[in-house]
Amino acid sequence: MKKANITLKMEAQKLEAAKRYMEKKDVSIEQELGEALQKLYEKHVPAAVREYIDETADSMPAPKAKKQKEKNVDTQTEGMIKDMG
Repeated sequence: MKKANITLKMEAQKLEAAKRYMEKKDVSIEQELGEALQKLYEKHVPAAVREYIDETADSMPAPKAKKQKEKNVDTQTEGMIKDMG
């Protein structure tokens, strides 16, 4: 399933302290936030909606790699430039 980014603001000193003490316990802030977001999702999104999302995500084809297409375009452009020179 496609992932989305979120941005949160927190006082820098508090964030650094949280990271420092979490690191001592071999826990990342990203991991903890991810687990908290999952719990919020499960708490607030009705089960039928979660099931529908899971079913549609399973039936969707995997997205094609954009980078390969972009690489091909770059190679074609380079070839055209060489031909012009």
